[in-house]
Amino acid sequence: SHYATALSAVKNPVLPAVDQTTARFHNRVAIDDGFDGMGLGDEAERLSTLLGNKMMMMMGNHGFMTVADSPALAFDLAYHYERGCRTYLTALASGLELSVLDDEVAEKTASQWEAYEGAPEKHLAALRSILDEEEPDYRH
Repeated sequence: SHYATALSAVKNPVLPAVDQTTARFHNRVAIDDGFDGMGLGDEAERLSTLLGNKMMMMMGNHGFMTVADSPALAFDLAYHYERGCRTYLTALASGLELSVLDDEVAEKTASQWEAYEGAPEKHLAALRSILDEEEPDYRH
């Protein structure tokens, strides 16, 4: 996750809603800006408390974490979060002014993503199908 890790290295690692993909994560990512070295000891409890009921956490100066009810959903969230970070950082690099969606549109879009039933499973199945065809040895 090159782009998400790069975003974790900036002062405010919040991914703003600048397109449909980034809007998926509007108000749905916990932010941990408490990096103080390797995560040993009580780190799991601290992060669990900070995560709350969210499925994503951006860990400042580290990267991101996904927690989900299924491997398909965890993968789908991670895949789209990385894509969103890529879009955002590329737009920032242009030097042009960002067009950030207003909160109402961003929230509506995030809710639509959540209501899109079966999408994570279909996404993962499609990628497996491609792998089966192009790289069948991955299963061994």
